[in-house]
Amino acid sequence: MHLEIQAVHFDLRDETRDFIEEKLQKIEFARDMIVDIEFTLVRDAREFELEVKIHFRWGKSHMIKLRAFELHEGLEKLLDKLEMKVRKEKDKIKEHKA
Repeated sequence: MHLEIQAVHFDLRDETRDFIEEKLQKIEFARDMIVDIEFTLVRDAREFELEVKIHFRWGKSHMIKLRAFELHEGLEKLLDKLEMKVRKEKDKIKEHKA
């Protein structure tokens, strides 16, 4: 699984990168199903626009976006949504194989 984190209009601190990597442990169960995950974090005048793209090995991809005033609070919500999306996709594959 390849991880890419891009920050626009601000410098990404090591603590934020570590926070993301730590939270990605929640989807460790699907590591072999995921090709790559791309985070784009954009700082606007008053808020952050957070986006994550996930690509699965069978060609399916998903994008999740949200806006937040606090970076870590927004990342927490974004990563929770990502976990739900990965679990849902894994369940679809399980049902299809059964």
